[in-house]
Amino acid sequence: MAKGNDERRNNGRDDGTGTAVITRTKPQTKRPNLYRVLLLNDDYTPMEFVVHVLERFFNKQREDATRIMLHVHQNGVGECGIFTYEVAETKVTQVMDFARKHQHPLQCVMEKK
Repeated sequence: MAKGNDERRNNGRDDGTGTAVITRTKPQTKRPNLYRVLLLNDDYTPMEFVVHVLERFFNKQREDATRIMLHVHQNGVGECGIFTYEVAETKVTQVMDFARKHQHPLQCVMEKK
């Protein structure tokens, strides 16, 4: 085989042995920022409605939903979950729209973790 063919296979580099080393760099991926979705207490939204919201939008079991609802009721605020920005934003919008549709003043917010 002619030397010209060897050089083409080795990307134009000839180290004298007819072989070349190809190194691959692994791209560094950055973890996305996470956001806490929080429910805020009010004196008007029924507790059962809050439990329903937690079950429907955050896939909580009845027991966990009740525990979170009571935490919100007693402490003024409670965490529903931790999500990427887009998911957290969607959940906040869904909860707020659902609460307004049912004429409840329930507030749902997100904050960077």
